[in-house]
Amino acid sequence: MEQTIFLSTFGLIFLAELGDKTQLTAMALALRYPWQKIFVGIAAAFVVLNLAAVVVGKVLFMLLPIKWVTLVSGLLFLYFGYSTLRHACDGDDEEGGQQRTAATAARTAFIMIFMAELGDKTQLVTASQAAQHSASLGGMAAVFSASTLALWSVSLLGIFAGKQLVRFVPLCWIHRSAGLMFLLFGILALWKAAGM
Repeated sequence: MEQTIFLSTFGLIFLAELGDKTQLTAMALALRYPWQKIFVGIAAAFVVLNLAAVVVGKVLFMLLPIKWVTLVSGLLFLYFGYSTLRHACDGDDEEGGQQRTAATAARTAFIMIFMAELGDKTQLVTASQAAQHSASLGGMAAVFSASTLALWSVSLLGIFAGKQLVRFVPLCWIHRSAGLMFLLFGILALWKAAGM
């Protein structure tokens, strides 16, 4: 029974996130920061988000106005878009710059993914799956582990796809594209918040 729950949840979440903003964000962040640090931040964000979805479920969304979460998410994406564009073609020759980047990468990834995914479709799917299988602890554990592994897998695909992209496109242009993408996500999130 738990294996069926695991496989169905994994498939749902994995397919829902392919090409979504999470994967694109992971790809863009991996071009600016060391991939290991990015993955630590992303992995931690998804553990927290999925734990909240499984344990708290719909209560989280009743207590936290989704409009404000969306608004903050939009503002963060705008900030990261501006910051990425501002430093798009900066040289990576400075020793101190590389240490600063490595130290802040995990935190940046955590905040961006956490805010972008809080209340997103995959968190709602995870909460829904957990509610359907809440009769057993094994069912809820299967939902949590499947959802988390699916999101980690999609993020790793994005990270390594981004690393391969550098072979064919100059890094400066990739950073500019990532900055524009973050700005677009920010504008869309603010538009969505305004319509709520």
